[in-house]
Amino acid sequence: MTGPRSTYVTAAGFEVHVTEWGNPNNPALVMWHGLARTGRDFDEAARALSDTYFVLCPDTIGRGLSSWARRPEVDYSYRSFGDTALGILDHYGIDRLRWIGTSMGGLIGVTLAAGRLKERISHLVINDIGPDIPEAGTGRIATYVGSPPVYETVAEMDAWLRRNYAPFGPNSDAFWQRMVDTSVRRTDAGKVTVHYDPAIVTQFTHHKADLDVWDAYDAITAPTLLLRGETSDVLAAPVAATMTQRGPRPRLVEFPGIGHAPTLATAAEIDLLRQFLAG
Repeated sequence: MTGPRSTYVTAAGFEVHVTEWGNPNNPALVMWHGLARTGRDFDEAARALSDTYFVLCPDTIGRGLSSWARRPEVDYSYRSFGDTALGILDHYGIDRLRWIGTSMGGLIGVTLAAGRLKERISHLVINDIGPDIPEAGTGRIATYVGSPPVYETVAEMDAWLRRNYAPFGPNSDAFWQRMVDTSVRRTDAGKVTVHYDPAIVTQFTHHKADLDVWDAYDAITAPTLLLRGETSDVLAAPVAATMTQRGPRPRLVEFPGIGHAPTLATAAEIDLLRQFLAG
């Protein structure tokens, strides 16, 4: 289980930061994060699964250590994210892969598994997102993503992250400490803010169609696992139930006491992923 290795890949004209785990000769597993997060959110699962897979955890453009958009209204879209995903696969010479996507990463996986990677994604995990997202969920996310906080100290940012991401549920102190370390950057004035370009929120205004992907979902043929936080405001229970009856007809697993989104960091969650990916 080797890693993490921090690498930079040119994909679709952007410099994309990718955290690598494991032996490149192993089967490929891509883990794609949510809207305002980074690939480092998957450290626990990536470390564990790297005994079997070559795990790649990219930072989407505009997040973490990847390039920011040149044209936010164009580049912050699922089409553009798909372009960078294909560029990453080309860089590594990967033909077949497994895909785990949390929130935004799940919908990127849906669009690719139904389209440009339809014959290449062998297993798809959709973590707490669906083809129909309640306005309450998108509104809550858009509010905090579009108005990022600025603090004097990292300690203040730590407190904000724990409040803002409380729906993640209980996680270890080590998880939260890493989240702080990988979620902050200094402003030109030396203050502390989040690691992403605030313009990523334009996806909600310029690319509303990205959030309506029933047609793509129905076209998926890869074996699919659907995960949901019991109190999620992004994947509503009725939508999750409908998903089990349409498209790839996935198995649905709900995590009690958790909202949006399960972190996939516990031993039980990782074991669930391991069993599905091996199937």
